Amino acid sequence: MTKIGLGLLWAVAATAALFLITLPISLQAQLIAGSLVVAAMIALKVVRPEGIWRLMALALGTAIVLRYVYWRTTQTIPPINQLENFVPGALLYGAELYNVFMLFLSLFVVARPLPSRRPPPMPDELPTVDIYVPTYNEGADLLATTLAAAKGMDYPADKFTIWLLDDGGTDQKCNSDKVEEAVVAQQRRAELQKLCEDLEVNYLTRARNEHAKAGNLNNGLDHSTGELVAVFDADHAPARDFLVETVSYFSEDEKLFLVQTPHFFINPDPLERNLRTFEKMPSENEMFYGIIQRGLDKWNASFFCGSAAVLKRTALAETNGFSGVSITEDCETALELHARGWHSVYVDKPLIAGLQPTTFASFIGQRTRWAQGMMQILRFRFPPGKRGLKLSQRLSYMSSTLFWLFPIPRIIFLVSPLFYLFFGAEIFVASGGEFAAYTLMYMIVNLMMQNYLYGRYRWPWISELYELIQSVYLLPALISVLMNPARPTFKVTAKDEKLDRNYISELGGPFYIIFAILLAGVAMTVWRLVTQPYDADVALVVGAWNIMNLLMVGCALGVVSERRNPQSSHRVVISRRCDFRYGDEVIPASIEDVSIGGARIKVLGTAIPHIDKTRSCSICFEPLSDIGETCLPLTIRSSVMEDNALIIGGRFSPANASHYRLIADLLFANSKQWSDFQESRRVNIGIIKGTLWFLKLSIIQSGRGMIYLMRRIGALREAPIPEPQAIAEEVRQ
Repeated sequence: MTKIGLGLLWAVAATAALFLITLPISLQAQLIAGSLVVAAMIALKVVRPEGIWRLMALALGTAIVLRYVYWRTTQTIPPINQLENFVPGALLYGAELYNVFMLFLSLFVVARPLPSRRPPPMPDELPTVDIYVPTYNEGADLLATTLAAAKGMDYPADKFTIWLLDDGGTDQKCNSDKVEEAVVAQQRRAELQKLCEDLEVNYLTRARNEHAKAGNLNNGLDHSTGELVAVFDADHAPARDFLVETVSYFSEDEKLFLVQTPHFFINPDPLERNLRTFEKMPSENEMFYGIIQRGLDKWNASFFCGSAAVLKRTALAETNGFSGVSITEDCETALELHARGWHSVYVDKPLIAGLQPTTFASFIGQRTRWAQGMMQILRFRFPPGKRGLKLSQRLSYMSSTLFWLFPIPRIIFLVSPLFYLFFGAEIFVASGGEFAAYTLMYMIVNLMMQNYLYGRYRWPWISELYELIQSVYLLPALISVLMNPARPTFKVTAKDEKLDRNYISELGGPFYIIFAILLAGVAMTVWRLVTQPYDADVALVVGAWNIMNLLMVGCALGVVSERRNPQSSHRVVISRRCDFRYGDEVIPASIEDVSIGGARIKVLGTAIPHIDKTRSCSICFEPLSDIGETCLPLTIRSSVMEDNALIIGGRFSPANASHYRLIADLLFANSKQWSDFQESRRVNIGIIKGTLWFLKLSIIQSGRGMIYLMRRIGALREAPIPEPQAIAEEVRQ
């Protein structure tokens, strides 16, 4: 009876909502109604931002969105007999419907996400765990730090085994007909075997590079026996408490196949680095790991993200290991196991620290693989019709896969105003007043709903910027995979890159071209206002839309203008007491910041009157885990006096496995520092302040992008013209 009553209540509410959405009212009444909804949402946000009040605010916003969709559908689409207007108008309408559909999927997923979990007590009998670190072309120093961090995890030593799964030293590569490739692979295998021997971990390779990362992980499954499997990417170093925070969940649920944790990055991505927002603005991935994964967790749909996760071996046995049909083996594996009735858990606490792409080109390469992999899952697995999934899981996986179609509507929104400005095409049949009453209210409400859902995790307009900078390159990649879904292959993302100069990214050219076209659109707006004053309201609306696109692309110019970054490893601020050993002297000091390669040490200024860089030195500190060593050799690179203290910049000189473990202990052992850093950036800047901040950022970055372009043109003019013989030789090579 309760279910029947709730069903009737929902039916009555839906009927009332449908009546209000389709009720014909004047523009003035529509504007007043929209303003009242905005005022109510603001009041609810200020007074009661959580619980049922949050849902009420989102419901009010949904009513405005649906009313806008009804108005767009019934009154604004050009007639079909005017193809020059109808075709671009229909494309714009479809792009808007996609956005609304994705908004509603987001509301379903994250309207009330699960709160952060607390781990249950550890069982008396701890399960055995195999730690997999798959690698392809990463350097030995990076791998040494990750393996050393894994060695330092707080878990009985006889209960976990570490495996370096090397796909760069396979028999196939070592025996390649290409002599240079074979020699490199043989040297790599020997070097990593020695590293693993020193660190007392297992080295494992295989005969052939088949099925990319999924095949590499499955080879690990074939050679190990642990009840659980933890996976860390080569650049993802775990904190000391990783297994403590994750393993105990498996003792509570026999059908649990996955415990996923967030991916936290210690270095900025290209947008954060080039726009200098890393220290103050939440990172892009925090919206996914801070909100969306918790929302998916509510519906038992949080999925494997390829690293920083623990999986159950018996569950993987049902799918013959990790799925390898798509190039995103992680999400595909989770989808298959969810469909078989297995459960997942998401732990909202950063327990690993990794590296993300440094250059814009590497960033686009990574996102291309993600987008194409998700499209492969959509084509080959089709989550909406996947047998075994609950309706909530189907909707959740639809949200995760269909999201990657965003390049299509993003490009449509970018070019649509140009159809009117350059060609006079009427693709949106509405007056200026109607735009203000319906479209403007819809945009404001949409921004407010986004702020309700992601306020502390994503600032206004940043999602649009991230989508724009990817869309230009992801659109052809999506078309390619939709036409030939088996074509994409797994490519490892470049990490740990150095930038020794300022330059425009090799992928930056299209954004300058688009910027010039949009700038011409501004000129066309002025021309239309002067020559066609009777259409001034429409010209102003479309011109404002074009200017908004111009500001967005101008900001993108700053993203593709790569700033010099000579250090390949990012420094992390810490505070650790240590002894600075300088020759025979032992001086109390503190470690101020640290990276994989070195540290900044503060010692008393009067303690050492003169620094001799040739003398041996080290820092000694108490590690958080039992390493058997406390002193880390150091080479002095710089020294300077600051506030009566001597600041020493040193480079680590690790000579054995214990030294790598000490570096990992300094940089990665304490997971709390990652949580504290994230919390320091999670500030809800608000819509008005966020919009003004983005406007200022766009203007500054547009100018910086143009300065980089002028320098590039100047450098090309000053470059000597090569001799014809040199050109011919270059072409021949």
